Amino acid sequence: MKIVIDSISKAFGSVTALENINLNFESGEFVTILGASGCGKTTLLHLLAGLTAPSEGAIYIDGEKKDKPGADRVVVFQQAGLYPWLTVRENIEFGLSLQGASKEEKEQASSHILRIIDLEGFANHKPYHLSGGMQQRVAIARALVMNPKVLLMDEPFGALDAQTRASMQAFLTSLWEKIHCTIIFITHDVDEAIFMGTRLVVLTSRPGRVALDTAVDLARPRTRDAVFSAQFLGLKRKAMDILSA
Repeated sequence: MKIVIDSISKAFGSVTALENINLNFESGEFVTILGASGCGKTTLLHLLAGLTAPSEGAIYIDGEKKDKPGADRVVVFQQAGLYPWLTVRENIEFGLSLQGASKEEKEQASSHILRIIDLEGFANHKPYHLSGGMQQRVAIARALVMNPKVLLMDEPFGALDAQTRASMQAFLTSLWEKIHCTIIFITHDVDEAIFMGTRLVVLTSRPGRVALDTAVDLARPRTRDAVFSAQFLGLKRKAMDILSA
């Protein structure tokens, strides 16, 4: 699976949010896209999801032009958006129900993903019985159970407290190391972007342009010791220089 972002620009009236974005993503990458508020990073995610159309350029997945939503791409937003009247298992199975999956297929798929996210004991709980971090794990599970080619994540940990956020960063990093799905992760947190990704893209202030596109070759499995490494600190300095320009 290959994603090609070909000369994408996006304007909203007289305001240009993104300008001439060119990026190629390979299957299984964990790409973090970093930028200050208003730089167009969420707009880029919406373009990838097909939720809005570019003003110029095009996006291709495996050579096919994509300008509308599709089952090959699933978005996880900052708010978990779980249905409070459904159980954890029913929330995870919701998309499969819309696809017409049988009861047996849904139970098999949800049981598998519940094991992966370590929430088997909460399958029959309602979302309001769960912590914020646990709710986001369910939201991620609901996305993954659809077997998308690409998981698009729009600052999914932005509403969490610092301790829960760090826990969720470790959780998602560990999860990716197990399943190696393609993840494109939007954030404005420099440490989060470098710690989690295999690749770091930094956008300039509006209009957003690609100022940095580099591999993050920190050792895996990732541990918090990574943030003290020379490579981490070097990447952080580069990113901070761009964000403060």
